[in-house]
Amino acid sequence: MLRYSLKRLAQSMVTLFIIITVVFLLLRLMPEEGYFGQAYEKLDEAQREAILTSMGLRDPIHIQLLKFYKSILSGDLGTSMIYRPKVPIAEILRAKIPYSLYFGLTAVLISLVAGVSLGIIMAKSKSKIWDKLGTGYIVFINAVPAAVYYLFIQLYVTDILKLPILFKPDNPSSWILPAISMSLGGTASYAMWMRRYMVDELNKDYVRLAKAKGLKSKAIMVRHVFRNAFVPMAQYLPSTLLYTISGSIYIESLYSIPGMGGLLVDVIQRQDNTVVQALVLIYSSIGIIGLFLGDILMALFDPRINLQKKGGAR
Repeated sequence: MLRYSLKRLAQSMVTLFIIITVVFLLLRLMPEEGYFGQAYEKLDEAQREAILTSMGLRDPIHIQLLKFYKSILSGDLGTSMIYRPKVPIAEILRAKIPYSLYFGLTAVLISLVAGVSLGIIMAKSKSKIWDKLGTGYIVFINAVPAAVYYLFIQLYVTDILKLPILFKPDNPSSWILPAISMSLGGTASYAMWMRRYMVDELNKDYVRLAKAKGLKSKAIMVRHVFRNAFVPMAQYLPSTLLYTISGSIYIESLYSIPGMGGLLVDVIQRQDNTVVQALVLIYSSIGIIGLFLGDILMALFDPRINLQKKGGAR
């Protein structure tokens, strides 16, 4: 297990290294105005060159890249140039992370509980009304652009349920719809795969044998079918995490939540390149960590995976 974990960790680190490099190079292709903001028009060419040189942006690209790696390894994400001039990015994020963390974890928990429950109900009522309704929900979530139903929820559901249309830290009721909206994609994903795996398990020979021995349907579902179907679900934790990340970027901006998602939209609009760079790296790291944990959980929950053989790796 340790060998497998170390191998997966090494692969994750290589992937993160590639992402860091690509993000760095892409941002160096962006307009230089992003390093000056509104002051760009007030400076002459000589002043701009002097500032860019002092920032190391006139060094050879490989030198800039090495300095960037050193900064990342030391935990230095740089300073904001436009959003909050000369303020360390780590200080900006310190106030944003708690909000994103709360909504992210709440959304993952909701999607896990609701998605697994819906999948079980759909599997037990195969081809009946609940299965059809659940399938309709899954198709809707995957077919319709998220922005459409996010806006629908904000504009109409807030009015129907008499909830605030924007987030307010001192009003707990304003926390409800953003968290639920953020969990919709993950819920659909969990429901779809849980139904699939439970239906597969119900058609296996050991279920027929258990029924022939006189075991009750409820005992078969709980002790055998659900447990065996839930094992491969571990690999979909990363997809839920990524759904939550992509949803938070839009939802935090939509509901004016002072988290990292809304910050990313703001700094992209303002072309604050250093903050954009830091946030993209953080979101990339979260996604890679999610994939790594999914692999480890899959190996822990499924004893059929042989971690020592080359063919055992997913």
